[in-house]
Amino acid sequence: MPNGPNQPSKTKTDTKTKTNKPSIVNVAVAVIHHGDKYLLGFRDATQHQGNRYEFVGGKIEASESAEQALVREVAEETGILMDSNTIVKLGRLHHDYGDKQVSLQVYKIELTAEQYEQHKHHEQGLEGQALTWVSQSQLLAGAYHLPAANKTILDWLRLPSTIAITYPLAYFSAHTDAAMAWRQYHQEHIASESWVYIRLQHSDSEHLADQLMTARPDILAILPYDNEQQPSNIENLPTTHDVKIGQQIVAKHLTHSVLIQCCEDIENLPASVQLLPSDYPLIVSCHDVASIMAANKLARMRIQRALPPVIGAFLSPVLATKTHPDTPPLGWEVWSALAELADMPVIGLGGLEPVMLNQALQYGGISVAGIRQFIS
Repeated sequence: MPNGPNQPSKTKTDTKTKTNKPSIVNVAVAVIHHGDKYLLGFRDATQHQGNRYEFVGGKIEASESAEQALVREVAEETGILMDSNTIVKLGRLHHDYGDKQVSLQVYKIELTAEQYEQHKHHEQGLEGQALTWVSQSQLLAGAYHLPAANKTILDWLRLPSTIAITYPLAYFSAHTDAAMAWRQYHQEHIASESWVYIRLQHSDSEHLADQLMTARPDILAILPYDNEQQPSNIENLPTTHDVKIGQQIVAKHLTHSVLIQCCEDIENLPASVQLLPSDYPLIVSCHDVASIMAANKLARMRIQRALPPVIGAFLSPVLATKTHPDTPPLGWEVWSALAELADMPVIGLGGLEPVMLNQALQYGGISVAGIRQFIS
């Protein structure tokens, strides 16, 4: 049948372009560790992205889930049997190498002391590849050359198991100088070398955050991002942070509402305009499917534009909280189902305590956060 007036003719060029489009390879990636020791393999020079270190893993077959592929690939490559280990989802990554597109489903697995002792001296895998155990500090410092798609995984691995959140300034309103009381309390009670989300909900928040970080140079800070106070091109934004304080900032935080608004605006922005901060990684707040989908969209955009990634999502409230007593909690089952949808590590928030970390791991999280039980 001839093509109609509104039907473009099918040319050989069209067919060639379609058939030459790289197919997507779905890969399960195992970030295997024991304490601060991580297992890496080494890719042969003849392989795609060769002469690089890599985390263990392989292609997901059509008949298996990502976790099934992970267990199978690890056993085939290293002999490590993970049937009884807790497999924690870190996230999903989509990367275009030009000649190949890969979709990585990344999981973190901690070996038992017995497993580590059994395999720590093995310098060669079952398929002949070199194996090596490396320290977390060296790994995160970039001492081992990994494929480009793995860079975001290293950023995810920086997340601690617990994150403290500061009390709002209003909590100290009974004091003559609320700001001083807030600063002194947190200066004295935040645990050493903690990650802290400095959430003041006050116009002087940056000033007080700087004071706290100056007094406590050991802490690493997550600072709020206020969409309404940022110019459209973040690169031109002056900062009051000196270099030393700037090094303490590990991420900027987007609230649920700012996340949704930003993702709506992203659709209409040219690639040259940066609506969101480009100087730090992001942590976002999610409460439902819509916000998780927005976070996934934002995460993909950040990677495409070579910006610091979305390294985590606060998913809340898991349980009932004193801060928001009228907000219905998700409960662990619903929380777990939502966490599975996220393309980045999920942090449990809402009515939790540090001792609930293992429970969060069982339900698909990587970390827990809170106020009252997380500041000693």
